Amino acid sequence: MTLTKPPLWKTYRDAPLVLKMAAGFLLGIAAALIFRDQATLVKPLGTLLIHLLSLIAIPVIFLTVVLAVSQMNLLQLGKMGGKLLLYYLTTTALAVLIGVSLALFFSPGSGLSLPDTSVDKPDIPHFSDILLQIVPRNMFNAFTSGDLMAILFIAIIIGMAVSTMRFSREEAMREHGALVERLFTAMNEMFYRILNGILLYAPIGVFAISASTFGNQGLETLKSLLYFTGVFYLGLAILSSVVYTGFLSLSKHSIGTFFHNIREAFTTAFFTSSSIATLPIAIKAAKKAGVSEKTANFTLPLGAIFNSDGGALRMGVSLVFAANITGLDLAFSNFVVIVIIGTLLSVGTAGVPAAGLVTLSAVLSMFGLPLEVVALIAGVDALISMGGTALNVTGDIVGAAVVDEATPEARKETAS
Repeated sequence: MTLTKPPLWKTYRDAPLVLKMAAGFLLGIAAALIFRDQATLVKPLGTLLIHLLSLIAIPVIFLTVVLAVSQMNLLQLGKMGGKLLLYYLTTTALAVLIGVSLALFFSPGSGLSLPDTSVDKPDIPHFSDILLQIVPRNMFNAFTSGDLMAILFIAIIIGMAVSTMRFSREEAMREHGALVERLFTAMNEMFYRILNGILLYAPIGVFAISASTFGNQGLETLKSLLYFTGVFYLGLAILSSVVYTGFLSLSKHSIGTFFHNIREAFTTAFFTSSSIATLPIAIKAAKKAGVSEKTANFTLPLGAIFNSDGGALRMGVSLVFAANITGLDLAFSNFVVIVIIGTLLSVGTAGVPAAGLVTLSAVLSMFGLPLEVVALIAGVDALISMGGTALNVTGDIVGAAVVDEATPEARKETAS
């Protein structure tokens, strides 16, 4: 009996996503080392991947939030939302504390000089503008402009309306609610089918992102900022191994099994630097790790937009880095105030690649620190963004597991 080798396409299609993404990333670095600046020629292939993932992310966010909210009564929604908010505040505060403490101890940036690069000062929105942005004047404009805050608001109020219909005392109203819910469920399944096709292209896009990013920056820039990057990644390791594992232990999850089940989510986030684009994969991973469908669909889209432990950690390390370069002596209370304001400015941009540079520019300008520091940090922005995004997604899934364990009614309804 002669054994025939499977076709190349079938081998590629059936290979684990993590393996394909890792291979694309490493091949991209190899291409950058060989071709240097010429490796940027493949950048459009990487941009195409981000466009495809962003294209699918907005409808997935909208539909999953609508379905999650519609399946809960308003009392249950309030309970789950309150627990999730408490988790976000706790982990963000710990991320800030870890970032600032490590940076003050290791003092990255000492001895470095500012590059001769000017950075345009960004427009700084007022807090009231951010609040008003949540409620759009036109529903369709929110979707065409990709305003995630407004889209989330629309999804929540639609989900609440469907929920009141499903739990209505009137039989006709309950039937209408069930019909609307089936429609959203079918649309959600359709977009997940599209996602499966996009993921077949993802390794090629990851190769292009890796090659163009490292080929453009050059190795000398990465070497000069290696210490800064090392301090940041040390903070990521502490937050993951101490804070997240602590929460998982309290929620009675097997730590090793849990991280094994969600590995595709945080590796995809690492390679793409976009928690928004990774959201559909994160939802699948959370369900695989034992999180109920209702909790995963509700918490993870919120986390992708609002929760940014990696951004908070990055902000803490970056501000100490900037202060060390300029010789500015800031008290710890100053860092706390700066990070709080930076968090408000970054609301809604947690899942967007390179958004950290924009937020950091705004915070530096508000407190009189030179914007040239942003250009210096941009040299390792690829590495910082990848690690920070992976931490964001991991924290979101851990939060979903914690909230799910603390909300037994959600698990029971899903199981039934």
